[in-house]
Amino acid sequence: MVYKRILIQGHVQGVFFRASTKEKADQLGVSGEVRNLPDGSVEVLAAGAEAAVERLIAWCHEGPPRAEVLSVKVSGIEPGDFDGFKVVRR
Repeated sequence: MVYKRILIQGHVQGVFFRASTKEKADQLGVSGEVRNLPDGSVEVLAAGAEAAVERLIAWCHEGPPRAEVLSVKVSGIEPGDFDGFKVVRR
């Protein structure tokens, strides 16, 4: 099991990025959460099998059809206790 923080920058808010990320994470069996950040980026915390998390990261480079991803930064995080995958709203 791996735990990652994925920070996506670009035109990624208001394009269903969070909902699409949840759908993809559910398909892959990845747990965690996704949220919009005040600076206009999207943050994903992901936990799961390494191959599944890597596929989610790869998907984040494209995102949903209306997204314009400029950068994706990935870092490790401390293991967390995620119950499924959730969209976090402010």
